[in-house]
Amino acid sequence: MKTLVIYVHGKGGNTEEAKHYRSVFRESDVIGLDYKSQTPWEAKIEFPRLYDGYCKSYDSVILIANSIGAYLSMNALAEKNISQAFLISPVADMEKLIVDMMKRANITEDELRSEKEIETEFGEILSWEYLSYARNHPVKWNIPTSVLYGEKDILTSKETITKFAEQICANLTIMENGEHWFHTDEQLNFLDNWLRNSTQ
Repeated sequence: MKTLVIYVHGKGGNTEEAKHYRSVFRESDVIGLDYKSQTPWEAKIEFPRLYDGYCKSYDSVILIANSIGAYLSMNALAEKNISQAFLISPVADMEKLIVDMMKRANITEDELRSEKEIETEFGEILSWEYLSYARNHPVKWNIPTSVLYGEKDILTSKETITKFAEQICANLTIMENGEHWFHTDEQLNFLDNWLRNSTQ
């Protein structure tokens, strides 16, 4: 049986990160999704096209998606024939994340609605279109999924990730002292062991 592992990177990431997962999935082909989409509505068009192109000659597909890449994947690939998904620090509630950023930047909904886009002091551009999309398109995800979450994730609260995992019937693993970005040797070892244990 030929299996393809597709890795979807987060913001500021790249397809090269996929190489990390080859040591865990030695029997499978591992590729990074080379995408351009910045929004879920762009991903809804681009991701299925890329997926179909990659997966033609494979019997099964495993998805590994990171942060915003997980959110985009859940929006765009929910109807695809994915046998298993691994979500690392997923953006589990985009509406809440945007609303939290608005509070942090002291921006009201009326201001964002009238301005359409507002750049914050902390470098994020808040978009009324994005907030509206997140509200009107809640994630519907029925693929067998395991979620890895760092206890010190500053984007998503423990309460939010727990509720999300329950909603999509996912197995949730929380790393003590883990961060949103799994990058230290200790964190990467934890991630690799989590993947190995979850695929058995």
